[in-house]
Amino acid sequence: MAQPSPSHQAELKQALEAMSGLDYVREEEVAAIPVVQREVKHVIYGPLADFPLDPEVVLLFAHAQQGLILSEAAGRVDKGVPPAMGRPACAVIPQVLNQGYAAMSLGCCGARAYLDALSDSVAMWAFPGRKLDQYCEQIAVLARANKTLTAFHTRRREDIESGQRPTVRQSLERVSSE
Repeated sequence: MAQPSPSHQAELKQALEAMSGLDYVREEEVAAIPVVQREVKHVIYGPLADFPLDPEVVLLFAHAQQGLILSEAAGRVDKGVPPAMGRPACAVIPQVLNQGYAAMSLGCCGARAYLDALSDSVAMWAFPGRKLDQYCEQIAVLARANKTLTAFHTRRREDIESGQRPTVRQSLERVSSE
């Protein structure tokens, strides 16, 4: 792996000392932060629709309801629960590169300061590009299912609050008849 330049190392050291001084990050936590485990010569970012190469990692910004579907799809494709990461937000990229599974970052204060898309109600997701078609297929399936189940639970709640006691079958029939 290529070593950072001396000026980059000095800048990183100053940043970590400042964060440590604020008790934002502790020395023992630094080693657990994912880093890219191979040499990288170039990093290219861009909109997926216009991207000139097959992407290694795809970033997606999603609200909580969208995140529900993304986590369900990632669970199906990756056969497990995707990690929810905190600081630093950029560590989600090496996490996905190194592990080959989707991950979510709640974002750090730095990312939130620089990325307009990362608001208080939005999280950042990262997906391995080589499995993007599989994630998209599952997202479409689960989005349809969640739409139906949301209507089911909304109608069922209305019925229960009005004193009715419908069976699950009756509630499903009501949703499918609308």
